[in-house]
Order: sequence, then structure tokens, then C-alpha cells
Amino acid sequence: MTAASVPFQEILENPSIYPTEDFNRARAEKVLAISATLLHQRGHEDIAALLAQADACDLEFQEEDWGKAWFDLLLDFDHPHLERFTEEVEQRVLSAMQEVAEREDFSIGHVRVRAVLPQVDPDWRKQLASGGKARPSNHARKVRIGTSHPQSDGLHFTNEWEWRVYAVLREKQQELPDNDTLGILPLGAMKVRDHVFEPDLLITYRGYVGVIEVDGPHHKGRSSDDKSRERLLRHAGIKYIDRIDVRDASTKEEVEKFVTDFLRHLVG
Repeated sequence: MTAASVPFQEILENPSIYPTEDFNRARAEKVLAISATLLHQRGHEDIAALLAQADACDLEFQEEDWGKAWFDLLLDFDHPHLERFTEEVEQRVLSAMQEVAEREDFSIGHVRVRAVLPQVDPDWRKQLASGGKARPSNHARKVRIGTSHPQSDGLHFTNEWEWRVYAVLREKQQELPDNDTLGILPLGAMKVRDHVFEPDLLITYRGYVGVIEVDGPHHKGRSSDDKSRERLLRHAGIKYIDRIDVRDASTKEEVEKFVTDFLRHLVG
């Protein structure tokens, strides 16, 4: 088994049997995972989702000061995600990562983002001359929030409540005829002006587009942020937005009633 396939927790618990570079990558992975989860819990779902798209992460030693090691944390992204890493996003990510690193008894001075380099074949000249493209590197490494996440139909969900709403929507979809069906897009990134949002569920039905947000236990006290976000989404063409609290998703009947009401308002 290579170190790349070993969970970072195992490497961190047995540092003496792994090279320093593997230990640093494991520490970087832990910082990334905890920081993304913290940002998600604090209402910055769009930034957490962006961190989940990192293709790789690593720590690069800079110096030792007053007995504490200082590192830069490196994050590799595919090109489409790089432009989302604005100065504001960088500062929020750095602050969260510094908070995590402090508990681990080391420090992070900067967060540096880099583009994932493309993979090339020996005949790369021929490919480019004929109008082909070098294949981008994609190791399909996606950090998901939390220790596990539900999956269905090849789609990923942040938590079981999102999956429950999706499951009811899918049943509704299967009941409808082919010429009157609905589309379901979970956790799709959407850029609106200076923001990138990731609605929990984006729904298309009868020529209309709506959004369902599933509010978790850490959602209290964010009504002003929600209203600003919803206003921008409406300005971008989203007709109807509704929210379901996880406390109202405890039974299938409650979710079915919510979905029925949502679709009625969407086309009404």
C-alpha cells in the first residue's frame, strides 16, 4: 500500500514509519478537512465547497521561529476553480487554517493556490499540431464535508437530509411522464456576480427554475445572509426558493408534503 492510499489519520498516528513529505501531506490534508468543515458550519458553504474541489494539498516548510515551525499550505485546483479563489476567500481560508494549525502546534503563514498541470503523452507535439488538447490531470480526489456522505445515482450529498429530499424528488420524477418531467441538480456551483453559490438542490420543472435549501442544525442566526443570497439568485433567474429545516425532514411524509408544495409554488 502506498502512502497516497493511506488515510491521513493513520500516517499522523505513526509518523516514524512514513517519510517527512508524506507526514506533511497528511497534516495538510487534516488542516484542509477541518478548515472546510469549520467554514461550512459557520455559514460559508460556498468556500467549503470550493475547498472540496482541491485536487491536492501539501505543506511547504518556510522557517522555524521561537521553536515553532512555519509552513505555507499549497492547494492545487483545476483552472475553472482558480478564479473563485479571490482575496476575500483566501483570507477566510487562511484564518480558518491558522486556527486549526495552532491546535496542532505549528503555524501557517500563507495559503498558495496553484493550477493542476496537465498530463502529456510522448506525442504531445502531434496532438497540439492536430488541434488536440493535452489531457488535464484529474485524480478524482474530492474532500467531502464530514467523515462520510450519502451517494445516490452517482450523485453526492452533504448529509442525509439533503439525500432524503432528493429521494422524494426522484420518486416524483419517476411518477411523471417523459414529456412533463423535472430535473434535479444537487450541489451545483453557480456564479452570480461576485459570488459563487452552491444551492443544495436546483430544480427545473415546466420551464421554471427553483432552489431548495436544506437548513441544518448550525443554520441559526443567518437570516440576513439568506435574504441577500436569495435576492441575488432571484435576480439571476431563479423563480422560487424555499427552505426546509432538518427538523421538518424527520419523516418521509413531511418531506413529500414539502416537495408537493414546492413544485406547486414553482409553477404557480
